[in-house]
Amino acid sequence: MKRILQLLLLALLILVGYILFNTFTFPSKQIKVEAVSPSEVPSSATQNLSQAIQIKTVSNENIEDIDSAAFYQFRVFIKTAYPLIDSLLEVTYINEFSMIFKWQGLDTALKPGILMGHLDVVPVAEENRSSWSAEPFGGEIKDGIIWGRGAIDDKVSVIGTLEAAELLLQERFQPKRTMYFCFGHDEEIGGEFGAVSIVKHLKNEGVKAEFVIDEGFAITQGLVPGIDKDVALIGTAEKGFVSLHLSVNMEGGHSSMPEPETTLDVLAKAVVKLKENPFPAELVRPVLDFMAHAGPEMPFIQKMAFANPALFKSMIISTYEAQPSGNAIVRTTTAPTIISGGLKENVIPYQAKAVVNFRILPGTSIEEVKARVKEVINDERITISESAFNSEAPESSSVDSFGYQLLNKTIKQIFPDVITTPNLVVGATDSRHYYPLSPNIYRFTPFYLNEDNITSFHGINERLPVEEFEDAVRFYVQLLRNGSISR
Repeated sequence: MKRILQLLLLALLILVGYILFNTFTFPSKQIKVEAVSPSEVPSSATQNLSQAIQIKTVSNENIEDIDSAAFYQFRVFIKTAYPLIDSLLEVTYINEFSMIFKWQGLDTALKPGILMGHLDVVPVAEENRSSWSAEPFGGEIKDGIIWGRGAIDDKVSVIGTLEAAELLLQERFQPKRTMYFCFGHDEEIGGEFGAVSIVKHLKNEGVKAEFVIDEGFAITQGLVPGIDKDVALIGTAEKGFVSLHLSVNMEGGHSSMPEPETTLDVLAKAVVKLKENPFPAELVRPVLDFMAHAGPEMPFIQKMAFANPALFKSMIISTYEAQPSGNAIVRTTTAPTIISGGLKENVIPYQAKAVVNFRILPGTSIEEVKARVKEVINDERITISESAFNSEAPESSSVDSFGYQLLNKTIKQIFPDVITTPNLVVGATDSRHYYPLSPNIYRFTPFYLNEDNITSFHGINERLPVEEFEDAVRFYVQLLRNGSISR
């Protein structure tokens, strides 16, 4: 027995030594880059963003309700506001409203780069207008803040990129690498006529890109537990999504004589089963990459866990699961969004329906989601069908590529005190359509995201400080300069 205890103690000491060795040798991945001096951004840049917000390029779910005049107005606005871009860059209009600007590079042997953004914005609910502190489409500038729909999603990317290009053209700068600016007009409703058609056009032109950079994450403030500094999150992957429609058809009748089970009973049980049997939690590649980059900057306990992810996997997952935002990072989520059935309070409906939305981790397919849903429900009375609007989860892009290093370096030059790290984007972006052009796709927008403004995405009081927009312009200027170099 004594010998066994000695062996167990030895094994424990070896394990503790292994954990501590990994912790103390957990290297920081933060690169050392000299900050660039802030360049002058003309006041016209802010006015142009204000004007862009005033143009109501709203994407409605019903395509027939889209105001085409607003999108034509945006075309005219860009031609007027950016005369050098209009005269020196090659522009292609896709399905009337989406735009591709091609800035020819000096070295045709270099693969081009693609900067993305989208022109459209979500509607503003009429019942919410009174809660806004400024007119949602007024583009008002007050107290150093630009107010209005699109200020951060996503006209900051579009106007920031165009302002940067116009400034560089004024300097007679020409990139070595050809750059494409691709702006879709229907990202908020799936990108079918914008991003999908842009990619088809570029693919037909034989374009193979070195990198693609789209909206996505931002510089977070106080949103990464364990890190006091601001953290710039670079999305190296995003979740897929699918909505499954569940329907039940059974005998109905008068509510005074109900059968033991009705359509609503069967449907409700199915939805409850799905919620009570969530998909298993996983640590997928972009999350492991986040741990490798953020872990060394954390306090000792978190650093120890992230330095030994295989040993502390359960603890890491349980910590993520404690909050909805963290839970979305580690599992394919299940969210019932629509339940319908019945027309009259004393009539048992013959049919009941539900829609359940799944946000899918990389590595899991839509077919696997459907198979698991069918297995969990285990009721042949329920018909399961797939929504037409869905997307497979793309693979994670490399953190060793030129595109990632380009973003990493540029962020550090403009925002020198931030920590940079890859992560998984839980929402959907137009960039998911661009994988036929490049495996190196990254999602980042240069503004600050915190508890104060995070709910303004698609919500009330969307706004952006003027100072942050000017930094965004500086960021895109530096990105274009850095992206011009060869690999």
